[in-house]
Amino acid sequence: MAGNRPRAVLVGEAMLELSQDGSGWQLGYGGDTLNTAIHLARSGIDTAYLTALGTDPFSADLKARWAAEGLDTSLILPDPARNPGLYAITCDEAGERSFTYWRSESAARRMFDCEGIETAMASAEYADVLAFSLISLAILPPEGREALLILASRVRRHGGLVAFDGNYRPRLWSDPHTARAARDAAIAVASIGLPTLEDETMLSGAASAEAVAAHWQALGCGETIVKLGPAGCRLPDGQIIAPERVLAPVDTSGAGDAFNAGYLEGRLRGLAPREAAPGGHALAGWTIMRRGAIPARDS
Repeated sequence: MAGNRPRAVLVGEAMLELSQDGSGWQLGYGGDTLNTAIHLARSGIDTAYLTALGTDPFSADLKARWAAEGLDTSLILPDPARNPGLYAITCDEAGERSFTYWRSESAARRMFDCEGIETAMASAEYADVLAFSLISLAILPPEGREALLILASRVRRHGGLVAFDGNYRPRLWSDPHTARAARDAAIAVASIGLPTLEDETMLSGAASAEAVAAHWQALGCGETIVKLGPAGCRLPDGQIIAPERVLAPVDTSGAGDAFNAGYLEGRLRGLAPREAAPGGHALAGWTIMRRGAIPARDS
């Protein structure tokens, strides 16, 4: 932990984001691990993002905007043959979101084939926490998935934490069996698990937070925090921590990613899980009362 300032490295795919703005659309950016990375950087954690972008003007703009948020962009690799992915968010009257994607040829899918990946991995393996998700694995080819899990093992070997979010998007996978195998391989190298009950039920039929925690902990991820949406989260000891108040969300995009950031910030600053969870809820609550997966800072 250089200079007593903890360092986080997030791995995944960041995309251009179209969100509704009145009768039109606003262009921003998002992606599950990117959202977490931006929140961590805003909180003062030394945070880098490991991914690939193109060499097009949109990629240059994304990189500049992330740097302006305080994110370390030195691990973002250029792929001159590809561009960033794109997705659009639509919300119903209750603020529940749905997504439309254009990402099949995104640069991030080839990040572990890009020039400079060896140097980037050598830097990332000394992070205090490395965080990635099931989406991070879903976008990668099998060789890339293996490389990411090897990186996670190196971080653990150097004494760092590995946080894994089982963020399940069925359309990114050829079948549930492949997704479950990738999830379980990631759980086995993780020290902090951040599954969502809804995702776990959809992927493997788990009917309760207790069942989810039991599966993850049996695979070696002792610190498993099961996210329960408005009901809060289940801690490793079985305690349920609820948000301070129930909100009527404007846009639920990025809620879980914000919780991850608030929780990981607390853990990196030495808080116990019970003390870190309220910070996750608070940041998630701030996020869902604003539009977009990573809203602009305000008061």
